[in-house]
Amino acid sequence: MTIQEKTKKADEILRRGVIKQILPTEREFKDKLINGRLRFYIGADPTSTALHLSHAKNYMLLEEFRQLGHEVIVLIGDFTARIGDPTGKESARIQLTREEVVKNVEGWLRQIKPLMDFSDKENPAKIMYNHDWLSKLSMEDVVNLASHVTVQQMLERDMFEKRMKEEKPIFLHEFLYPLMQGYDSVAMDVDVELCGTDQIFNALMGRTLLKKLKNKEKFVVAVNLMENPETGELMSKSRGTGIFLDFSSVDMYGAIMAQPDEMTEVFLVNNTRIPLEEIVSLERSLGPKEFKMKTAYEVVKIFHGEKQAAKAQADFVTKFQKKEIPDEMIEVGLGDTKTDLLSILNKCLPEMSNSELRRLVEQGGVKIDGKEMKNDVKEDVNIPRAGLVLKVGKRNWFRIKK
Repeated sequence: MTIQEKTKKADEILRRGVIKQILPTEREFKDKLINGRLRFYIGADPTSTALHLSHAKNYMLLEEFRQLGHEVIVLIGDFTARIGDPTGKESARIQLTREEVVKNVEGWLRQIKPLMDFSDKENPAKIMYNHDWLSKLSMEDVVNLASHVTVQQMLERDMFEKRMKEEKPIFLHEFLYPLMQGYDSVAMDVDVELCGTDQIFNALMGRTLLKKLKNKEKFVVAVNLMENPETGELMSKSRGTGIFLDFSSVDMYGAIMAQPDEMTEVFLVNNTRIPLEEIVSLERSLGPKEFKMKTAYEVVKIFHGEKQAAKAQADFVTKFQKKEIPDEMIEVGLGDTKTDLLSILNKCLPEMSNSELRRLVEQGGVKIDGKEMKNDVKEDVNIPRAGLVLKVGKRNWFRIKK
């Protein structure tokens, strides 16, 4: 790739809107991006079985840096996941067992592989695990690391300040988390860390330790969190909310179509590489539903291929546009409600008696995602994260969510 080609690609990356902040300066970073060879990494703790689209855009960005000729590392925080990142938490996160972490990692790697080239002969993306070095630190090593950071620096984290004001506990192991994550930069001897804007504190901890222990500078590239531009709502792997990478093609397509209209452009910018000018043109030329359908198709194509994306779109058209299922329906969140069928029906139609609801089920008047639930009134119902469609009688439609 020529310098001119690298410059053009770098400009496209930097102006797309995925990156929100570059430290210490964008000018220095861009120069190294075009004229040097950098070692990038992004880390994530496998605290659940599935990643979501906001994670996907990070790995897509990392792959773009790899295509520019830079070395890239996907760091699996299989050690730090067991400490629990306090970022954004009003209470201590539940610590995971080693077995839980290993199980989560297996799913993650399957979900990441469509987004990055791990088999390139000259410059493959690499996978590393911070258990490999953090588990080997002695007590002396940890004390030495801690000597480079003050308590005042730790207390600058907004979630710690909030807990102190509210007289909520801050556990000592939560102080160790940014220290351990910061040491990842030292162990891998990186030049750049990619992180979400909620992880800047931890990334800067790595910058501090790398400077003190190796006299080396590190860039911090903070990316957006794909929040809803109107409500600020975020996807969350630990809460199970969002559009997840382990969804089937049909579920992923349907989940994108179920998102509010203001998220359509967010998905196109972050989870596709359609040029920005073309996105603007599509939004002007298509209606809101067609614009969202184009988005759903393009995103599903990345994870499941063009054939499956076409099938998912055809399935949606059959169910929704041909009015087999209405465009709008009442959404019902179960909360702590039991997931047996009768309890769900009680939540949706509280005015009907149990005997009336049982009779409806027995007569074939209750369907879940098109499946007749006859004789299944006591059945437990598995609620997918994308939500399921419940039809009761001829006119009552509900979308059930956890």
